Amino acid sequence: MTMTKLCAIRDVPEGEVRQVDLGDGRVLAVYHMDGAFYATDDLCTHGDASLSEGEIEDGRILCPYHLGSFDIRTGEPVAAPCSVAIRTYRVETVGEDVLLAD
Repeated sequence: MTMTKLCAIRDVPEGEVRQVDLGDGRVLAVYHMDGAFYATDDLCTHGDASLSEGEIEDGRILCPYHLGSFDIRTGEPVAAPCSVAIRTYRVETVGEDVLLAD
């Protein structure tokens, strides 16, 4: 398993989301929610919107364009017009860093 640094823990305050460009064609949204970190694809499956520009609400990320939403933990759509899941990624915290577990 490869571990790739996404960001420092301090870079994503509790209740916030941050965009991370891995430089390999993948752009992720990294979330800090309820004391844990999560990562999903940053691009909304409904439209050309960056989810990292959305708001976290009750375990969901609200798309900034049409206010559809996805469950941050599972990537499943939970509010229309979103109907296709976003990909989720396994992350771990090690020391002061948030790492992607590939």
